[in-house]
Amino acid sequence: MPLSRKLGLILALAAGMTLVLVSCRGLWPGTGESPLPGTGEPKVQASEPKTFAILYPMSHPYFEWITESTEAAAKEMGVKLLVKAPDEAHLEQQIRMLEMMIKQKVDGIAIDPVDAETLTPYIDKAVEAGIPVVCFDSDAPVSRRLAFIGSDNTQAGRQMGAVIDKMLKGRGMIFIGTGMESMLSQQQRLRGLLDYLHEDTGIQVLEIRANEGSEDLAVAQLEEMIEAHPHFDAFIGLDSVSGPASILVWKAMGLHRTAATFDLTPKIIEGIKNGQVSAALSRQEHTWGRLIVKRLLQASQGLAIPEFEETGTVVVTPENVRDTDGWR
Repeated sequence: MPLSRKLGLILALAAGMTLVLVSCRGLWPGTGESPLPGTGEPKVQASEPKTFAILYPMSHPYFEWITESTEAAAKEMGVKLLVKAPDEAHLEQQIRMLEMMIKQKVDGIAIDPVDAETLTPYIDKAVEAGIPVVCFDSDAPVSRRLAFIGSDNTQAGRQMGAVIDKMLKGRGMIFIGTGMESMLSQQQRLRGLLDYLHEDTGIQVLEIRANEGSEDLAVAQLEEMIEAHPHFDAFIGLDSVSGPASILVWKAMGLHRTAATFDLTPKIIEGIKNGQVSAALSRQEHTWGRLIVKRLLQASQGLAIPEFEETGTVVVTPENVRDTDGWR
């Protein structure tokens, strides 16, 4: 056979093999599964009973939305869930819960870590025991967790800076409320916000207070700041507690000031509709539940999963708040 004809035959066979491989693998990198028609997502189903643990930093309405979507996804994919949360934000309790899940030999753990540095060895212990771990909301990047589901919190802090900058037209005096100082997400959001304000605006930060996950403390702190600086222009909440606290204070004191917050909850949505909250930065938390279950299931089946699942952000204001009605 002439050499040119042999080369042509080889190239044709190679092209055919490539088409077969693409067809078998589908278009979803790292999973080996074909996407569901019309969704772009692979169908993931437990081939045998799996139990996943979801560990929150505390019990709070903010996490109820995530739990609802997680439970719906678990039911669809044939997975059992163990949802755990301390009554209040508490590092030691979260450690005990994590150790308990390791002893129970669950098939996967999703955790929103209260303190990334302190929890890292316990997360590593779970991974060493053969239990895949993913973080969500707040990360533990130095640990051996397989993935983080959420948003870039530093960039989200900068985005919040741009939101308040637009509302105050680049000038004014503000208070900032944060949650647990030990949480990496709070540190990153605060850093991003302050960097933006200092670099790009004439906005003055009067005070920064950390409520450590307590709404009662958040209310008291905000009242104290208002008493000390009654001519403030706006309040920014960086966590799920600060925003609802501002609604209570605005009502009690009859105030009408700009308030912007992270973390969307039914109370915040109602506050936006009622004019008590000016804007909320949602990180599309309603998508996390499905991603948590799907990625843990894929990991437990030995499939590769994305190390960082960026879910994006949406600024919810009175103009678009009705769009959130379909998120739940």
